[in-house]
Amino acid sequence: MSNEIVVGGKYKVLKDRYYTETDEWVTIENNVAKVGITDYAQKKLRDIVGVDLPQPGREVKAGEQVATVESVKAAADIYSPLSGKITEANEELITSPELINKEPYGAGWIFKLEISDPKEIEKLLNYEQYINTIKKREGL
Repeated sequence: MSNEIVVGGKYKVLKDRYYTETDEWVTIENNVAKVGITDYAQKKLRDIVGVDLPQPGREVKAGEQVATVESVKAAADIYSPLSGKITEANEELITSPELINKEPYGAGWIFKLEISDPKEIEKLLNYEQYINTIKKREGL
């Protein structure tokens, strides 16, 4: 069974992660969340040319703006899906921001954080809810 679903013939959604209404994806392992932007978000932004990464050690609240992704078209704020402490930022994006376009669910991850309130995970979207969000936006 494939982990990948394609919505509207062009937007990949993976079943093995959580999502936000603001197009971030989240995987969780040992109370550490890895966060990036979805395939849908990177396709809407198009060519990503820069990333303003969050500082490791910073305490953040769920929904707080923590990073910015710049494309030739626009700049988009990235929000923390959960509260916690940023433990790592993907430094590779400084020199290769296009990784977000090439591998949004892999090498294009943006930051990791240690989760301070695991109950917040229940507020995230599962892949089916996120697919419905895309369908509503795109009129599918």
